[in-house]
Amino acid sequence: MSWINAVPDAARTYIETNRLDEVECVIADLPGIARGKAVPASKWEKQTHFHLPNSIFFQTITGDWGEAAGPDGFLEPDMVMKPDLSTATAAPWADDGTLQVIHDAFDQKGNPIPFSPRNVLRRVLDLYKAEGWTPVVAPEMEFYLVARNINPAHPIEPMMGRTGRPAAGRQAYSMSAVDDYGPVIDDIYEFAEVQGFEIDGIAQEGGAGQLEINLRHGNPIKLADEVFFFKRLLREAALKHDCFATFMAKPIEGEPGSAMHIHHSVLDEKGRNIFTGPQGGETDAFFHFIGGLQEYMPSVIAVIAPYVNSYRRYVRDHAAPINLEWGRDNRTTGIRIPVSPPEARRVENRLAGMDCNPYLCIAASLACGYLGLKNEIRPDKRWRGDAYESEDEIPQGLYAALDLFDAATEMHEVLGPDFARVYSIVKRTEYNEFLQVISPWEREHLLLNV
Repeated sequence: MSWINAVPDAARTYIETNRLDEVECVIADLPGIARGKAVPASKWEKQTHFHLPNSIFFQTITGDWGEAAGPDGFLEPDMVMKPDLSTATAAPWADDGTLQVIHDAFDQKGNPIPFSPRNVLRRVLDLYKAEGWTPVVAPEMEFYLVARNINPAHPIEPMMGRTGRPAAGRQAYSMSAVDDYGPVIDDIYEFAEVQGFEIDGIAQEGGAGQLEINLRHGNPIKLADEVFFFKRLLREAALKHDCFATFMAKPIEGEPGSAMHIHHSVLDEKGRNIFTGPQGGETDAFFHFIGGLQEYMPSVIAVIAPYVNSYRRYVRDHAAPINLEWGRDNRTTGIRIPVSPPEARRVENRLAGMDCNPYLCIAASLACGYLGLKNEIRPDKRWRGDAYESEDEIPQGLYAALDLFDAATEMHEVLGPDFARVYSIVKRTEYNEFLQVISPWEREHLLLNV
């Protein structure tokens, strides 16, 4: 069992205090769903890898497949899945001792699968590394705790709080609102502690039953792994208390959407923030990174807002930016510069939805900044005042966003041309699936009126 020495301390502590029965070998697909196999612990100790068909990356959110297999046809060849033991973490909600381990995907010649989301993010980080740069990110996760919804035809409703009343909206930062679903939060903290995750804070957001969790800044792959794990953690904690945790960008009509804001900074080879000069001032690199977000973000909106529901969040004056303006400590701009000391100077991307795949979202956001740095793009003039008064600067729907993505050949070279090909095919297949569904709005307003 020498592999135990390679896992994080929290996982080792869990193994020492629980009889390990099972290891879940997992990987994120394009939507961010955990795919993989559950393996008895006795077998896990003897294996170095396992296999999954490459078709898991061609699946839509509904479970259908896009025709993205390439010229050889839909043969579903096996990929080689190799464990990253640094990701090992407990599944504390399981009845028996269970460990989760994220795996990386390779073809049978040992080459990384280019459309595996974790590999896409690693490709972007390698481009930074080649320049002597190390990106640092900090994600903020917004989500809703909602009442159980077992009939998709029924609207999603806020969860019932301890007062016996549904969670109330427009109570941002209310401690009483947080207390209303305290038992769920207690389990979130307990699960996170067992799994070795450090939460920077939990706050009530503006929606009914909407919370935000901030994670400590760090390595982009590590943070994407944590968001991937956290989504499952939050769902399991909610289910223990007869409610759902949802990461839909806009789950409840009339309530704010849920975002995954990403804070970025970049370090040089000596660990210094390249956004800050020797005297503490803002550098050209700082402005070039902002310029890259402004220039290239429209081309990756389809990645950071990946579903038809994602675009319901982009509503003027509803706590989600619809622009690419940048401003200082201004939450109406799509690109915000938070208050910070010079050594912690950072840029916040406020456009991404919480429904994104964290690996792909962070990769896309960093890719925009990378191209800004490489091409020395200067940003527009800083926005002062309410940026909801500015022009809309992002596509208004998934289909338009995919058209921009398909045309962005420079971005494809950063994220990977084969990833761009597969992603577009899968998302267009998904959009066509959506068009087959007749909505309640259509039945209500068109059935007898047109």
